[in-house]
Amino acid sequence: MNKEIKSFNLRVYALIIEQDSILVSRELIKGKYLYKFPGGGLQYGEGLIEGLQRESMEEMNQNLKNIEHFYTTDFFQQSQFDSKDQLIAIYYKAKLTSKIYNKLKVPIKDFPVFEWKKIIDFSEKELHFPTDKFVFNLLKNHNID
Repeated sequence: MNKEIKSFNLRVYALIIEQDSILVSRELIKGKYLYKFPGGGLQYGEGLIEGLQRESMEEMNQNLKNIEHFYTTDFFQQSQFDSKDQLIAIYYKAKLTSKIYNKLKVPIKDFPVFEWKKIIDFSEKELHFPTDKFVFNLLKNHNID
């Protein structure tokens, strides 16, 4: 047990799969371009699905449908951004309600660019966050549809 941890950081993410591809978010975070799954932090007073839908509207300008729980972290993960936070990430499989369009070619702060990656060709090494890497491997080893 890590006694330095003072708070929890709850995150919700969408695993959006169409045919043989998965949607990833390319973002500019702390001066670095990185790949992650769409989603983000839960706000106080917000339910998990409500937070996932809010993140989807903020990032992709659309609600999600067919939302079903896929995985919740069951191991200790320290936040990469605040060493006193424990990260708890909840992943949902979901579908888009309409085609996604990028307004930008390159992400800028708070404005990601979305890319479809063929699951067979995409590697967890391309993802930045440890929980995303873990979940992507789980996804690849399960029936992905």
